[in-house]
Amino acid sequence: MRLTAEVDGFRLAYDRTGAGPAVVVLHGWPGDRTEFRDVARLLPTADVIAPDLRGFGTSDKHPVDPSVYYSADAQACSVIGLVEQLGLDRPVLAGHDIGSRIAQAVARQRPDLVRALVLTPPLPGIGDRILAPSVQEEFWYLAFHRLPLADWLVDGRPDAVRRYLRHFWTRWSGPGFTVPDDHLDHLVARYAEPGAFTASIGWYRVGSGGLARVVAERAPEAAERIAVPTTVLWPSHDPLFPREWSDRLDEFFADVRVEHVDGGHFLPLERPREFAAALAAAAGLTR
Repeated sequence: MRLTAEVDGFRLAYDRTGAGPAVVVLHGWPGDRTEFRDVARLLPTADVIAPDLRGFGTSDKHPVDPSVYYSADAQACSVIGLVEQLGLDRPVLAGHDIGSRIAQAVARQRPDLVRALVLTPPLPGIGDRILAPSVQEEFWYLAFHRLPLADWLVDGRPDAVRRYLRHFWTRWSGPGFTVPDDHLDHLVARYAEPGAFTASIGWYRVGSGGLARVVAERAPEAAERIAVPTTVLWPSHDPLFPREWSDRLDEFFADVRVEHVDGGHFLPLERPREFAAALAAAAGLTR
């Protein structure tokens, strides 16, 4: 583990493996940087940097106003600071789950820093389809995470953390995949530290993952679309984001290619070879 210099008072912990073109991978919720460990092992000829985002893993978890310090733009500032501190030459930037939203924010703020994007859902273009009753059965946690009750019931309680995280890893995984016991044990140890669970859901308390933002999202003018070349890995068995929701991506990205992958929501762990192949192609590598 290494630590970056502070950005807005936050230091990011990160792992760095391999040597070659730079690749920065951003994890999702409920996870941390270790969800990319299998992907990194498959890319020995890339310089793979996997940070814990603000409020996650062993990065700083300050009890501060989420709307200021845990938004997508604020998280992106730390990622940009990491890229600049390490002197990375236009890395490929990958994002899974909330990491996808943060990677998109980086590409909007500093397209000059990014060679290409490799993303999984969530992605723009969903619109009011997210309000369908069958879909809302999956997204109940968005409202729950905004309540103080979430802190009182889960934060600092290892048994509650284990049950809560296991629900999502079981519910959102694709057919035939079960989260390894050692990975769940690792996540429980991280998320059960006092204040850790609360910090992790700061993202949802900003509204970055809120329903209102998703419904209100409108396609930008052509000149304002994300210009960085983008590969989207869309799972075939993600209960949160059905495959048909990939139909409007070209309204938000100027250069986008969609690959449908047979797996569930947690593609970095479920399909590391496919994820690594997409990163290798984006970085100009042959594996």
